[in-house]
Amino acid sequence: MDEASSSSSTIRNKNDMKRPQTTAAGLLSPINDDLLHNILSRLPALSFASAACVSKSWNQICSRILSRPKLASALSLHPSPKAAVKEVIEKISKKLGSSVPFIISTSSGIIGRDALTHEFKEVKWGDVCGDGSDEDCSIPAKDVNYGILLTVGFVPGLKVDAIPLLRSTKEPREVLLDKFIMDIKDYTASVSGCTFPVAIMMFGDGLINMKPIIDALDYSMPMETVIVGDERGRFLYRSGNESRNVCGSAKYFSDAVALIFARDKDKPSGIGDIQFQIALSKGVSTVGSRHKAVSVKENHCEHSTWLTARREGHPETLDGQQLLNDINDELEDYADSSDLYIGVIKRRNISMGSEKPRMITSLEFHGVVGGDDEYLYVSGVGIKTADYFHFYRSDPESALSSCNNVSLSLKKLKSDEDSKHRRHISEVFGGFMFACCGRGESFFGRVNVDGSPFVENFPGVPLAGIFCGGEIGRGPSRLTGEAHKDSDARCNMHVYSTIYLVLSYTPLPLEH
Repeated sequence: MDEASSSSSTIRNKNDMKRPQTTAAGLLSPINDDLLHNILSRLPALSFASAACVSKSWNQICSRILSRPKLASALSLHPSPKAAVKEVIEKISKKLGSSVPFIISTSSGIIGRDALTHEFKEVKWGDVCGDGSDEDCSIPAKDVNYGILLTVGFVPGLKVDAIPLLRSTKEPREVLLDKFIMDIKDYTASVSGCTFPVAIMMFGDGLINMKPIIDALDYSMPMETVIVGDERGRFLYRSGNESRNVCGSAKYFSDAVALIFARDKDKPSGIGDIQFQIALSKGVSTVGSRHKAVSVKENHCEHSTWLTARREGHPETLDGQQLLNDINDELEDYADSSDLYIGVIKRRNISMGSEKPRMITSLEFHGVVGGDDEYLYVSGVGIKTADYFHFYRSDPESALSSCNNVSLSLKKLKSDEDSKHRRHISEVFGGFMFACCGRGESFFGRVNVDGSPFVENFPGVPLAGIFCGGEIGRGPSRLTGEAHKDSDARCNMHVYSTIYLVLSYTPLPLEH
């Protein structure tokens, strides 16, 4: 080798020494945790298992992926029930163990993504009634389309079970309400160390009055406990506790069932917290002045009430026909198209067991059935003389405006998710909807209005819902902040509304 070659070789070697060494760690260092999380979560099972062995930080991220809550949901409208079940099972690709609680219910329609096309759909079973009629909205009429919606959840950090509200076959008029409340508290205490669950999903059977039951839950549970559900339907259930599975029992009927979500006192380390938030899209607006009930009669056989009333500030007592004439004058062009209700403010002392009674003020809706020169006839009982009420009508414009408010609130949640400190912010992983069977395309004049606030803000997040014969919704602070005119009163059972239950997860920060 000559001198020039030797000098050139030396320069190259020195440059090589100055060049940074390229290693596997050097290549990966620019990748932040969120990007790596996104990559690893898309790997097939074997590759994912291998990735978990690369390093401590990768193992932590893989553990976080496995410990995150998941919700999977799919619907099928296949005319064959067997084929419909096969479609949704294949879409979700999960099998339930024998101890996993579940609830099966009928409804007036289903809401979710199609198992084959992944298209979001809101499907009602033919023409359905509004809440004010005497028909049972929860039972589909003959010769209409049917379908199935299957939703499966994995909620680490929570314990879940189905608890029924029982009625004795020997005393068929006696609903074991105290036992129902105690069963919920005892179960929650056994798994979480406190007596109050974080959320309750209720399903009634359509044959009993759910108002006393929801009142009892409202009285017994703190406002932090979210309660949602369907007032009128048909259901089957399986509890993780075999003694609660009374289907076919000679001792008990089950009038309702509650799916209980309680914090797990033995939650493994590294698992974050799941939160439940509700939003309300109301679909009624007030009509006319406030009234005061004067004469009240209950017809328990028909589960209805006959009443006269006095307009606030006026001495004259009005019969049913006079009341309806006044309201029809107020409604003008809406008289034939709106379902009519009275929203009654009820101040009642409520107690459970030996506890001291407590005054609770609630707003309860009663569908207007008709009126004559004697009485105004409304559905339901429980109205007393001197109770105040407003007339309400179903109102698509109010409902659409309310949906927009829900969308804005969910948009704020989405913007929090998209912030650069995302890993410390709650992330929405699923949602449920309970929509009035009077809403939908026939109500709004276009499809998929109720689901749009959630779907547009969280397009890749599972959403499952049903059309109900009575929507139950109760929680701390609604995302919308909306309230009815009588805002000092609690309203837990709604009409022409949609209840949104939003599930979010706050992961623990990664250790570095």
